[in-house]
Amino acid sequence: MNTPDPRRWKKIEVEEYENLVQQVKPKPPLFKHCVWAFIVGGLICLLAQLIMNYLLNQGIDKVAASSYTAVIMIFLGAFLTGIGIYDELGKRAGAGSIVPITGFANAIVASAMEFKREGYIFGVGARIFTVAGPTLLFGFVVAVLIGLIKVFFSS
Repeated sequence: MNTPDPRRWKKIEVEEYENLVQQVKPKPPLFKHCVWAFIVGGLICLLAQLIMNYLLNQGIDKVAASSYTAVIMIFLGAFLTGIGIYDELGKRAGAGSIVPITGFANAIVASAMEFKREGYIFGVGARIFTVAGPTLLFGFVVAVLIGLIKVFFSS
C-alpha cells in the first residue's frame, strides 16, 4: 500500500490559500449588477412618484398624498413578496430592490413567511423582526441623536 508520508505534505499558509481562492473564484459582472440596480431602483421610485402625482392631481393635499403613497408602496412591496415576485426581482436587481420603503416591507414579510411553519406566535410573532429589527433599532437611535443635536444647536 502506497501511503503518502505526512512529513512531505506541503503546509499551505493562510495567505497562500486566500490567493488560490481569489484565482479560481469567478469575477461578478459588477457593471451589469450596477445597471440592473439603477434601473430597478429607479423604476420603483418612478412608480412611487407616479402614484404621488396621481393623488395630487385628484386634489389630495401633499401631506396626505405622501402618506397614501407610502402606504401603497408598502402594500405593493409586501404583496409582491408574498406572491414571490419581489424575491425574484431582488435576485436580479440586488441593491436596487432595497429602496427603503419597499425593501423594508420585503424584509418583514419575508421573515414572517420564513417562520410561519413554526406557528403564528412562536414563529411569526417571535421572529418577524429578525431582519428588520436591527434596522428599526438603529433608525430609532439615529433619530434620537439627530433630535438631540437639533435641540442643542438650535438653542
